[in-house]
Amino acid sequence: MPSVEIMKYLCVRARQSEEHQVLSFAAKAADILRFATIERIGRGAQGELSGFQRPQVAGHIREIRDYLEKPDSVLPNPIVIAFTDRVTVENRKDGLAQLSIDISKGPPGLVVDGQQRLSALVEVDRDFEVFVSVLVCRDEAELRRQFVLINNTKPLPKSLVYELLPTVTNLPPRLGRRSIAADVTAMLNFDHASSLRGRIKQHTCPEGIISDTVMQKIIMESLSNGVMRDLSRGPHGQDRCVKLISNFFQAVKNVFPDAWHGHKPSSSRLLHGAGIQAMGDVMEVLAERANAREVADFQSGLQCLRDRTAWTAGEWQFDGEVRRWNSLQNINRDVALLKHYLVGIVKADIRRNRKPAAAPLLDAVER
Repeated sequence: MPSVEIMKYLCVRARQSEEHQVLSFAAKAADILRFATIERIGRGAQGELSGFQRPQVAGHIREIRDYLEKPDSVLPNPIVIAFTDRVTVENRKDGLAQLSIDISKGPPGLVVDGQQRLSALVEVDRDFEVFVSVLVCRDEAELRRQFVLINNTKPLPKSLVYELLPTVTNLPPRLGRRSIAADVTAMLNFDHASSLRGRIKQHTCPEGIISDTVMQKIIMESLSNGVMRDLSRGPHGQDRCVKLISNFFQAVKNVFPDAWHGHKPSSSRLLHGAGIQAMGDVMEVLAERANAREVADFQSGLQCLRDRTAWTAGEWQFDGEVRRWNSLQNINRDVALLKHYLVGIVKADIRRNRKPAAAPLLDAVER
């Protein structure tokens, strides 16, 4: 193998985890891009997740570049690169280590942190070196896990972290619960049979309308103490949860077509964070109290809300309070107000339509 296909660096090795190798050295941006790539998050034709980095932020990169072009600029923060294969580490007697990177088949490393800095450095016409922190992982699953854990403590878009969670194992309980909700949300967004296909805004679906974090919120609440708690524990649990939500929102589209089609959250409160959360509670009530599961069941249960909503125009007639249709915001008070109003109407309708239980035979005979 030609030596040009092997890049070697003398590194400082940090003694940390027994399962990982952590090293540090200095390199130029152009050389870094020879052995590492920025793999941006995306999805394949079947909806499978690939990559994990957010899109470039042009303004942020420009600011970094403008600073780095100054002769007295410094950049002490390292670029974090992870490898899963095609690297070898040889310990030396002087306490240092030599890292050998095989680039014969392209860059084997992935940028875990510092993509904006690295992109800016490429544009700078200077002989500028930066520190590189290297993490050698056993497989891609471990690499993704490290990416989530590293970036979850930084101002990375939460929706990006949440979208990656289903691909990561051994997460803290807080993120584990979110992972299930994120997986169900992704299935709703990319399943060809879903009524919400392409409608949820994610980093891999920027043209979506409905907030992914809002959808995850109603799923998490249901998984905690709602109808999905039991559904998710049975065979094909997540598939059943996806079908339930898909059927409900198909019914919502059928009952409120003028407030759904062609609208955005700014033009219809049905697609707004407040509306989605409130309708999540309506779904729970219909599923729990009316045993609704199919589209027809939900559609029947939603009829009582016709002519009593102000999704796109008019006023909401709450108890003791009148609100303009677009004054409702995605804040706790407004969400609670809308939930109470819609759920109250649905519960009252269920009580009216509930058939009285048959009288016990003994009571009937005595009468």
